[in-house]
Amino acid sequence: MKLIPKYLLIIGSIMAGVSVYGQQDPQFTQYNYNTMTVNPGYTGSRGHLAVLSLYRSQWVGIDGSPTTVTFGIDTPIGLFDGIGLSIIQDELGPSEETYIDGNYSHQLILNDRGHRLGLGLKAGVRLLNIDWSKGIFRDPDVVFNQNIDNRVLPTIGAGIFYYTEKSYFGISTPNVFTNQHFDEVEESEALERMHFFFIGGHVFDLNAELKFKPSFFVKHVLGAPLSVDLSANFLLYEKLNLGVNYRWDDSVSALFGFQLSPKFNIGYAYDYTTNLLNNYNSGTHEIFLRYELISLTKKMKSPRFF
Repeated sequence: MKLIPKYLLIIGSIMAGVSVYGQQDPQFTQYNYNTMTVNPGYTGSRGHLAVLSLYRSQWVGIDGSPTTVTFGIDTPIGLFDGIGLSIIQDELGPSEETYIDGNYSHQLILNDRGHRLGLGLKAGVRLLNIDWSKGIFRDPDVVFNQNIDNRVLPTIGAGIFYYTEKSYFGISTPNVFTNQHFDEVEESEALERMHFFFIGGHVFDLNAELKFKPSFFVKHVLGAPLSVDLSANFLLYEKLNLGVNYRWDDSVSALFGFQLSPKFNIGYAYDYTTNLLNNYNSGTHEIFLRYELISLTKKMKSPRFF
């Protein structure tokens, strides 16, 4: 039997002690590159096929801490539509969840300057597994809970995404259903609350070689405090991205990215925990790789910074 006393005794106790609700949906520091997973209105907005994979290892050093792997692919269809597929594998303590969602977006052209509004829908399934034998628990009665094997739960979400060449803003909800999930604080199966996501940013051209992009990502879960990310990124010579991120009462992060070629972009983020969990982990690592199929006829003069 794999023992995870650190996970249950440390994470659960600290979260309960500071009155913070447990993590439900996966969270990302590099949310600007993983936008379709949080807002289907973004689907197809880059104007060509894009494939992205992201790996996140959270709170390294604590057994049973969250580990997330994502895969997303999306492409425009015609002039006004986009489709995409998003797959997320998320492990947390004794639970394992797999999200499989199809995404669709219809783009409205708002004015002669090309400002667009993406109206997005997502639908799919979430596979939930919980193996209660994995660990030592604060509550001894947990061992009597029944395991869950590949329970299939429906997901339906929606989002709107407004964007120009320099600015963007989106509102979305990933799932309107209150399905079951694993609650790491209560050590039990619980109902998932409604989530609402707000994302936005603007790109400033400081000079010919340097761009500056402040951005934000706000997650609101009904009955829980707001989760707020504030980011500042600099793009140098259309190649090198350097940035910082602050997640309110949770972490500060350093971000690094590099445009390897017109088609390949890679990025890395390191989160330093600023709450009580800082005493028990060595930070969070997140890395992504994006591939874009840019045709010669649609080749951009410079890569879009969101």
